[in-house]
Amino acid sequence: MDELELLKSQWHSRDEELPRLTYGEIYKMLLKKSSSIVKWILFISIAEIVFWTILAFSLPDSSHEFTDDLGLHDIMFTANILYYIVFVFFIIIFYRNYKKISTTDSIKDLMGNIIRTRKTVKYFIIYNIAGASVMMLAINIFYYTNQDLVFDLMVADYGVLSTMDKQQFITIFFWTQAIIGLVFIALIVLFYRLVYGILLRRLKRNYEELEKIEA
Repeated sequence: MDELELLKSQWHSRDEELPRLTYGEIYKMLLKKSSSIVKWILFISIAEIVFWTILAFSLPDSSHEFTDDLGLHDIMFTANILYYIVFVFFIIIFYRNYKKISTTDSIKDLMGNIIRTRKTVKYFIIYNIAGASVMMLAINIFYYTNQDLVFDLMVADYGVLSTMDKQQFITIFFWTQAIIGLVFIALIVLFYRLVYGILLRRLKRNYEELEKIEA
């Protein structure tokens, strides 16, 4: 039995004078736990953007050269800038949510801040998954509509034999792209379900405990 559960059991078992004291203690504990959860959300989101930045710089030069040769440099650069702007915007909101929860002085305000934080995290998750999916779909549509250019570049710079059947190559190329894309999206979804999902469920439990106190 954790500290919160112990306080709750004491709250229900003591006489009429003591619940007012433990009522405040339980609220403070829920406030502390909620603040800690939102702080973790903030730290994880910062770690996430650092990870994606390191990953982007770790890609082989051939990957950047391929997109440049296809004429996608400016589009990819603009898309990445927009992605980072929105990502940083979410981090700022997480920080503001953390500060609001940390300084909350009433149950009603704390419940409202928890609801607001959970909504923000859900929008953040949807943005990242949808953004990655749309980006991959757009790139593959471009590849599909420029099959000859893709094949010629692969022959000229990436060791694909010119005698290889073009249609066979395109089929293999797109199946490979599709499998890698699906695995990548699945890993992102799994990460969010395991990490942010756990934190959101804990926030939900705190909200439910606050509802019981408020009732």
